[in-house]
Amino acid sequence: MEVQETRVQTDRILTIPNILSMARLVGVPVFLWLILWPEFGGPKSDGWALLILMLSGVTDYLDGKLARRWNQISNLGRILDPAADRLYILSTLVGLTWRGILPWWVTGLLLAREALLGVMILVLRRHGYGPPQVNFMGKAATFNLMYAFPLLLLSDGSGWLSTLAAIFGWAFAGWGTTLYWWAGILYVVQVRRLVRADTMAD
Repeated sequence: MEVQETRVQTDRILTIPNILSMARLVGVPVFLWLILWPEFGGPKSDGWALLILMLSGVTDYLDGKLARRWNQISNLGRILDPAADRLYILSTLVGLTWRGILPWWVTGLLLAREALLGVMILVLRRHGYGPPQVNFMGKAATFNLMYAFPLLLLSDGSGWLSTLAAIFGWAFAGWGTTLYWWAGILYVVQVRRLVRADTMAD
């Protein structure tokens, strides 16, 4: 995460990037329902869940790129984009852990990092700073996790394809979790420096 603010270029709500982010948010409960449906006696719908997750990844790339290219960076977009990322990660963690695909300790590591980030955001707000921007490290972590989760979901089966998906899925999950924490630690360092500077200024 970066503490520095990116210049808002529009106050419009109904921009193409914001609509894409809203569509991603709408897909979160549908995605979670599709993953958990077999646990409640429904048919296995992993294919549809994978499709929604892939579409989420595509729109995640497009909303940021289009916002910058069309000068449509907005306050709403700066909230919607990371919110959609975190909700997809959270819903996937819940679904995969519930189904026994993802171990509890991995889920615990990722949720602990989110809790740390939440504390740092509260600290920033106390010092008068708005929501932070996602930096390259954070985006790389999310990128790895967004590849890991569908692969791990695909690994819940039999045959060579499931075996291959498990190998690559765990590789992406390992890198994603490591980068997620690395980005979180860098963020803590940045917030600490900022708070120290404010304290000295007072």
